[in-house]
Amino acid sequence: MAATAMAALAAAAAGASPQLRFMSAAQLLALRGSPDVAIIDVRDEDERAYDGHIAGSLHCESHSFQDDLPRLLQDLSRHKTVVFHCALSQVRGPKCAKAFLHSISSSGGGPEVFVLERGFNGWAQYGHPQCSCKELKRCIALLE
Repeated sequence: MAATAMAALAAAAAGASPQLRFMSAAQLLALRGSPDVAIIDVRDEDERAYDGHIAGSLHCESHSFQDDLPRLLQDLSRHKTVVFHCALSQVRGPKCAKAFLHSISSSGGGPEVFVLERGFNGWAQYGHPQCSCKELKRCIALLE
């Protein structure tokens, strides 16, 4: 057995999970709109309604994330990249991304998982496109 495969097995046996990776706002801007990329906003409904959101992002509040995880795993299975964020991507975004990453790792793999550096607030500070709509169809149309 190859050394890297042995190391992966040893890490799995020790309970280690894959490393969480971060993506910059500029990197996400370049990928935004691709059908292979899903952006998951885990902020509360009030935050999303007041501050706006990244056009085309899906909403799954962090406080109900564990309950929504089975549906989310199924809904996102066709995507190659999933990017999580909250306001600052310091607590809620990484926590949800780790839970998602752990679930796909234990089931044999899935999309690449990232956290948006500096979260929605960083995205907005860079002046990247935001949306304040309440309808996903309208929001997705802004991507085209």
